[in-house]
Amino acid sequence: MTSRGGAVPTTHRFRLPNGLSVVLAPEPRSPTASIWVWYGVGSRNEWPGVTGASHWVEHMLFEGSPRYPKGAIDRAILETGGTLNAFTDCDFTAYFSTVPRDRIEIPLDIESDRMTRALLEPAEVERERTIIRSEREGNENWPEFRVDEEVYALAFRRHPYRWDPLGYPEDIRQISPAALADYYHRFYGTRNATLVVSGGFDVAAIERSVRTRFGPLPETGESVEVLLQEPAPTGERRGELHGPGTTPLLEVGWRAPAIRDAAAPATMLLDVILGGETRLFSAGSTWGRSAEHPSARLYRRLVDTGLAVRATSEWRARRDPGLFHVHVQAAEGVALARLEEAVLSEVDRLARDGPTSTELADARTKVARGAELAYEGASRAGFRLGYLGLLGPPSLEGRWLRELSKVSAAAVRDRARELFRAEGRVVVRYEPEVPHAG
Repeated sequence: MTSRGGAVPTTHRFRLPNGLSVVLAPEPRSPTASIWVWYGVGSRNEWPGVTGASHWVEHMLFEGSPRYPKGAIDRAILETGGTLNAFTDCDFTAYFSTVPRDRIEIPLDIESDRMTRALLEPAEVERERTIIRSEREGNENWPEFRVDEEVYALAFRRHPYRWDPLGYPEDIRQISPAALADYYHRFYGTRNATLVVSGGFDVAAIERSVRTRFGPLPETGESVEVLLQEPAPTGERRGELHGPGTTPLLEVGWRAPAIRDAAAPATMLLDVILGGETRLFSAGSTWGRSAEHPSARLYRRLVDTGLAVRATSEWRARRDPGLFHVHVQAAEGVALARLEEAVLSEVDRLARDGPTSTELADARTKVARGAELAYEGASRAGFRLGYLGLLGPPSLEGRWLRELSKVSAAAVRDRARELFRAEGRVVVRYEPEVPHAG
């Protein structure tokens, strides 16, 4: 057993001979247990022609395996009173079930059955194609999705972060069942998976169960390393979009460090100072877009002054260098050019003067508060242990917290100067179309 102190649960970690990483995080008082399987496979492992494959495989793992035919997985978990879901991102695909602690063996059996033996029957793949196309088309009706997608397409010319995890529409239309099955068998295996069990359970009993259920699985899963590196940007890139909607949107992105980069702690503090929180130490939800915070710089500069109705920042740390975003929704009658000028003025001010001592102290307090709540409940603990375990060594979180407490105002200022350079900037404006009369 090892403990890293604070709110981080005590964990028991081991690796099976077939390569599966296992993290057990018991909480004896918890009435529930949460079982997560994290695959280090996401849209960064795709290539043109099969974009969206990771998300499609996520769907297919609910559509049949040897012991769980179509619909059986949902029924098995819901009949316990539990919950289940899955999601796909650039760097990973995650599946989870949270059930009463005395039913923990059910999700363990499900995950062991579909880890290497999902059926991906051609007829089911074709049926799911319709659902995925509808999901993609539904997202395209949201201006925020279109803006995000355009920002990444402009920011990355070579790296697979350039496409959304949903994939390109043309690939969704043409990926064959055989190609999807090949993608699954190539990457989704024990070498690329981490099993996390958190909440109420007996460690010795669950370790025996894990070894019995998962130990016989074959050692599979090709390397998920992406060797392709994005060249350094050499100038600002801009895009303008038009479409349905009522409110103009502005998104500005800058090339940002990877999760293990030495610049990560100072980048987190910039995110808190500008937007009010950082996703890695947020007291809110474990995933999704950052919330707004009235005390944050962007909110005070843009919303309090009537220029915007929403303004926030976001740095979602990734395995490879990604983006630091600013998202703004214009107030009625405010031109996007004026809004952009205000955003750039605010980040330039931070890069010139750095944060105040009060801002830095408040940012550290928010991070500490987020760290205290990060492992609250079996599901949150399973999420965090899996997410951080996939993207960094177990010691990474503790190192961040130690370094965050020592980052100076001058270091945050210097990070802002490096990050918010004009040559690394991407700007996308979205103007709603005015409906034609008649």
